[in-house]
Amino acid sequence: MRPKRKLWLVVAAIIAALLFWVGLDLFGPRRADIRRFDPNEVAHLDSVMWRSYYERNPRELFFQLAELMRRQFHFPLLRSNEVAAYAAKAAFIFKDGHNRAEYEQALPELVKYFQAIRDISAEPFDVPRAAKLELEWWIVHRERENHADGDLPRALAEAAAELYQVPPDKLMEYGRYRAEAMKIRDAKAAAGGLTEDDWRHIETDLQSSWQSLWKAIQP
Repeated sequence: MRPKRKLWLVVAAIIAALLFWVGLDLFGPRRADIRRFDPNEVAHLDSVMWRSYYERNPRELFFQLAELMRRQFHFPLLRSNEVAAYAAKAAFIFKDGHNRAEYEQALPELVKYFQAIRDISAEPFDVPRAAKLELEWWIVHRERENHADGDLPRALAEAAAELYQVPPDKLMEYGRYRAEAMKIRDAKAAAGGLTEDDWRHIETDLQSSWQSLWKAIQP
């Protein structure tokens, strides 16, 4: 066999293998138990994603979301980036909104995000409802001056309850800790900005929140 022909055959084999891997990554069947995650790692990623969001850094948010999808939701490499793009786009559509009609423009991306999770989740859940409940807690938090203190923890609990298929009342502690972390972030931002100590305090509350959720959803 001529060397040039042999080289082309090797290149063709590599391309075929690469295309097979891409297809398997993006479209291949996959099932995972989304209840199996490290709550402390999720809390850390949650905290750094908050910073990226509030500092308007979509690139960092995208990479952090992709890491979360791979390490905690068990997505393969390429699919984790696709799903992260849906979530990051939804977050910044919402961030730039000024009323419910504008906030709801984020809903199609949230539906894509939750559909991707549903596609790999061993536990079924209602995708449109999960997306609407996720958006709802975003709105409750944005319009917190129009809500009672307990509304945000309840909205957070209801959103997570749909995803993990448990009663919302089991996740109220999760909701309260996470809402408390948001309260710290909001108050410090209004007072002039957050210090590294403030972010450490926020992450501590988020650890308590995700640890509580993890315990509540175990079979």
